[in-house]
Amino acid sequence: MPRPSIFLSAAAIIGLGFFGIDQLEKAPAMAFLLASLTLGGGLLICGLFSLKMLWHGIIGAGALAFLGLCHSLMNLPEIAEFFLGKSSSGITPMLELATFVICAALLLRIKRAWAADRLARIISGE
Repeated sequence: MPRPSIFLSAAAIIGLGFFGIDQLEKAPAMAFLLASLTLGGGLLICGLFSLKMLWHGIIGAGALAFLGLCHSLMNLPEIAEFFLGKSSSGITPMLELATFVICAALLLRIKRAWAADRLARIISGE
């Protein structure tokens, strides 16, 4: 089950937000903190919800991971500029890249768990 992955992803994304406070200027740091608290907090809520209703919480976390992945994809040009050495936004692109990787890994983990559960249901005849 991907439940531990949901909690770890939530903690990692929230941790990235607090790390950004120390590393970025005030305005971008607060914007990144707010975004990471929103995404990480939503994942945490989905993880807690999955304790009571397993697949509802997991699918909710998958939806949030997909939204976080899409939001991070919008910053792909900044990430490319960062690697080319042309970025003027500090380490923000690296924090966005870390968020992208976390969301992508969580989404793939949830998809694998869903496919395995679906296969088990098909085999058992439910």
